Amino acid sequence: MQIERGDLGPGQALPTLAEICRRWDCSMNSARAAIALLKAQGLITSGRGKAPTVRIPPRKVIRSSERHQVEKDLALKPEEERAAVGEAETNLNMPITEQEFSAQYDKVTAGVEFAQIFGIKPDDLLLRRSWEATDPSSRLRLSWSVSHIPLALVEDNPALLDASNEPWPGGTQHQLSTVRIEIMRMVDEVSARMPTTVEAQLWGLPEGVPLILCRRISIDSHNRVVEISDAEYPADRTELHFVTPLKAWPRRTASRSDSSGRKRQKPAQS
Repeated sequence: MQIERGDLGPGQALPTLAEICRRWDCSMNSARAAIALLKAQGLITSGRGKAPTVRIPPRKVIRSSERHQVEKDLALKPEEERAAVGEAETNLNMPITEQEFSAQYDKVTAGVEFAQIFGIKPDDLLLRRSWEATDPSSRLRLSWSVSHIPLALVEDNPALLDASNEPWPGGTQHQLSTVRIEIMRMVDEVSARMPTTVEAQLWGLPEGVPLILCRRISIDSHNRVVEISDAEYPADRTELHFVTPLKAWPRRTASRSDSSGRKRQKPAQS
């Protein structure tokens, strides 16, 4: 309750186990159980030999479907303008200069799953690109994603195969535009799972916090799947924001519906 009211703020130390026992007239086992519960709820952090402290909230990530059109529009802008805005700014609201950013490119075979989605052969090659950003001060992961693109679609531009060109001004949509590919539709698929021990350490996850898995499938003007992008986001610091435009109903001229949904004829003109 003190943490939720703000009486104990982020980074402040909790009372010692002995102080908890004295104040609440409880056993040492009960005090330990209370601390364990606060840790499981993600309210405090503690380590071996360190006193528990109120958890400092991690930077929040907002993933919005509106960014797809923003990125498409940005692909047509001059390089200087494209370089000023990227995933670091749109998702994390944090300049990439304040992150430790790395990219790795590899050529891998498609395999059965990707071959089926891309409509290619399992032994066809894909360009596999992975990106990671970490916080220089905490050494914790800020973002991670991996992308797969059929190699045949992008190999005409050697610059697209070179990881040293990252971060690319304008991102993937501009990269694809250099090989005459225009994205016309995005499909976002969301699922979740519990993290592995290593993943929990990389992200600095409290116990019991799952990872949100977001798959983005990009479809071009020829109705081809041209990219599959997978990203992971901790559930305790992520907001998913999906916007779905809806087409207007055709204008009614001959009749209209009453409140029950039944059609009423327009009154005759005098």
